[in-house]
Amino acid sequence: MVTVGAHVSISGGFDEAVARQRDLGGTVGQVFVGSPRGWAVKDVDESDGAAFREAAAEHDMGPWIVHGTYLINFATPKEDLAEKSVRCVQGELDACSTLGIPYYVFHPGAHTGAGEETGVANVADRLSELDVPDDVTLLLENTAGKGTTVGKTFEQLDDMVAQSTQTYDDIGVCLDTCHLHAAGYDFRTAEGMDELVAAVDEAIGLEHVEYLHLNDSKHPLGSEKDEHEHVGEGEIGEGGFDHFVTHEAFADRPMVVETPADENGYAWNVEKVRSLAE
Repeated sequence: MVTVGAHVSISGGFDEAVARQRDLGGTVGQVFVGSPRGWAVKDVDESDGAAFREAAAEHDMGPWIVHGTYLINFATPKEDLAEKSVRCVQGELDACSTLGIPYYVFHPGAHTGAGEETGVANVADRLSELDVPDDVTLLLENTAGKGTTVGKTFEQLDDMVAQSTQTYDDIGVCLDTCHLHAAGYDFRTAEGMDELVAAVDEAIGLEHVEYLHLNDSKHPLGSEKDEHEHVGEGEIGEGGFDHFVTHEAFADRPMVVETPADENGYAWNVEKVRSLAE
């Protein structure tokens, strides 16, 4: 059985996130540790961590992942924004460790006109400033490529690690299906899926892909637009997700959906992934 869940709220406490995930039918999950559109990291103490770990263990739920705030921009040429970003990521990594959450993911950011090479180098420099806790793996998320964002290609993601003082012992990759599709990676056929897997393996190494975000796309292949749709209901379609979640390269990875919050909801998408994986 695939390990799949959804992004859930921490309102009322981190242990409440476990209860919400259980109600959705998920066996893994994703949370924020602060407002996704602010810089403040929620104060997390040992009692929060103990309650969360106990609830997750009781329901045999995990591994969990924390998603970084959307304001983070490691690619920026602006030093003040870079300093805020590094401080925020460090705080969120430390919160992961306190909670016992083994994964943390964030978007590398945008170079805002400084150029892709400079943007990638900036990400590497800021990664080098981090003290990644021993029990947490930081994951770079591939991007759709809109505007001046970096991380659209697997080669760029690998360069961010290679140019930093970090290694793949502390850093990995989270692949987002909507972003892959928007960036021009077509895995809607079996042949296309094999080509995607080969490209990931050559540039990054499959062993460094540690988590997956499952989102369909509202826009065509290569659009560079990051707008999520329900699994199987968008431009990727059921066939694309069938190839993705059942391929031997990714079938055992933890997966979370970040699909629209409308009439279908997360529970529908979690069940849809399970049905496609059967």
